[in-house]
Amino acid sequence: MSKSSITVKQVVYSGVAIALATVIATVIKLPSLPNGGSITLFSMLIVCLVGFWYGPKVGIIAALAYGVLQFITGPYVVHPAQVLLDFPLAFGALGLSGFFSKSKHGLLKGYLVGVAGRFLFHEISGFIFYTTYVGDFGGNMAAIWASTLYNLSYILPEAILTVILIALPPVEKVMGRLKVMATSSN
Repeated sequence: MSKSSITVKQVVYSGVAIALATVIATVIKLPSLPNGGSITLFSMLIVCLVGFWYGPKVGIIAALAYGVLQFITGPYVVHPAQVLLDFPLAFGALGLSGFFSKSKHGLLKGYLVGVAGRFLFHEISGFIFYTTYVGDFGGNMAAIWASTLYNLSYILPEAILTVILIALPPVEKVMGRLKVMATSSN
C-alpha cells in the first residue's frame, strides 16, 4: 500500500465521525430556519476532527461525503447551483481543517478555517437565492446583506459554542488523546 493511500482505520474513524455528526445534525438541533440551516451541537467539530486527525486529503473527502449525506437527509434547494454550493462544497470546506493537523492549536485553527469556508459557500448560495427576488444593484446589496445575516444567524452561534468548548483545557487534552488513538498504527 502506498503512503498516500487511505487506510481502513481512516475509513472506519471517518465513517464513525460522519455518522455521529449526521445523527447530531438530524436529531440534536435547534429548529431549522425557514430557508435551511440550523444550530446543531458540535456537528461541524466532529467533521473537522477527521481533517485534524488525518490531514486535508482524508478530511476533505470525509467532509464531502458528509455534505452529500446532508443533502440526502434534508435538502433545501431553490436554485440548482445551491445543490453544489450548500451541500458538498459548503460541508466539504470543513475538511480544510486538515491543513492545520500538525500545527499548534491545529484543531482550533482548522475548525475556524473550515467554518469560514462553509460560511463562504453558503454566502454565495444565499446571494444567488436572495438575488432571485431583486434585480438592481441596490437589491443585490440587500441580497448580500440578507445572505450574510441569515447564514451568520446559525453558523456563528455554533462556532462560538464550539470554540469555547475546544478552548477548555480538559477538552483540548481529550482531543489530543483522540488524535493519538486515531493515528496510532495498532
